[in-house]
Amino acid sequence: MKRMNPKVDFFFTRAKKWQEEFEKLRMIILDCGLTEELKWGVPCYTFGKRNIVLIHGFREYCALLFFKGALLKDAKGILIQQTKNVQAARQVRFTNVREIVKLKPILKAYIYEAIEVEKAGLKVSFRKTSDFIIPEEFQNKLDKISALKTAFYALTPGRQRAYIFYFSQPKQSKTRESRVEKCVRQILNGKGLND
Repeated sequence: MKRMNPKVDFFFTRAKKWQEEFEKLRMIILDCGLTEELKWGVPCYTFGKRNIVLIHGFREYCALLFFKGALLKDAKGILIQQTKNVQAARQVRFTNVREIVKLKPILKAYIYEAIEVEKAGLKVSFRKTSDFIIPEEFQNKLDKISALKTAFYALTPGRQRAYIFYFSQPKQSKTRESRVEKCVRQILNGKGLND
């Protein structure tokens, strides 16, 4: 019961890299009865309007991303947390079609499990923004400028986390300070990092 969405076809036809891998993943996913949509410029597969998996490609690999992968049992140990800050999503990465073909029954089992997670209404327990450590350079700025502190805590928790992650990434304090300085005006204007 494969239902390809013509609005998504361009993604597969324009892919310069991973085209064969993308097509194979597409067929496996559609075999599981999911609805194919285009979200964030990539093929996204839903069940009852809930996101289950998406296909995306990178320079080194292509991947199947499970939105609530953290809730899957991962009996085969194939799910990868992209970075330590990713709380819910998990990827299965591929570098060639043979890997996908070999994992086909396992991928289908994981997709069906992900559908059951949605049917059951399970939710990922996200860490609270207050659980994240604010880098010293940003904390100093918050302590010095009360308007900045007020504006920062008025942002949504997701926007607060985005800033904390962004400020925390550099290894050098000088770079962290530079990032904080560049974002002060944006925070004071009530804007998120990517607004």
